[in-house]
Amino acid sequence: MAQMIVRMGEHAASAAAEDVLVTIGLGSCIGLAMVDRANRIAGLAHVVLPDSHESQPPHPAAKFADTAVPALLDELAALGASRAQLEAVLVGGAQMFGFSRKPGSGLDVGARNDAAVTAALERARIPLRARATGGNKGRTIRVEVSTGSITVREAGGREEHLLAPDAAARAA
Repeated sequence: MAQMIVRMGEHAASAAAEDVLVTIGLGSCIGLAMVDRANRIAGLAHVVLPDSHESQPPHPAAKFADTAVPALLDELAALGASRAQLEAVLVGGAQMFGFSRKPGSGLDVGARNDAAVTAALERARIPLRARATGGNKGRTIRVEVSTGSITVREAGGREEHLLAPDAAARAA
């Protein structure tokens, strides 16, 4: 099993059955996973901020919600993923600092990231199948290419399935 770590502002996609895509320690960032389980292709982006419009280019496409979704879609398509088969899962979007918990403060980057990635998925017409967002604890996301399984582990918790392994992939 080859583990591929996706760091802040990065994205990765794979069609190699032995690959597992992982983002560790998601706080206010969003781990955006997309899988085409029928074709056994998966991708993961580590989204840091909601909007690229206030940033000076050049910047990594995966750093911002509005550019991460199209960039990941392009990479998955290049590997042969079927857009009609893609499913998305979101992890992260936590409120990691006390000062950001005041409602309406505009400082809750986690909630803004969650909303921005969700909106970008809606624009792209990619169904959101599961999410583990919000709260105030960090999380780790793991995406198994061979099965399309997506798990989350909250800091201090146990690993849980957000998208169960594909039955056909388990049998293969």
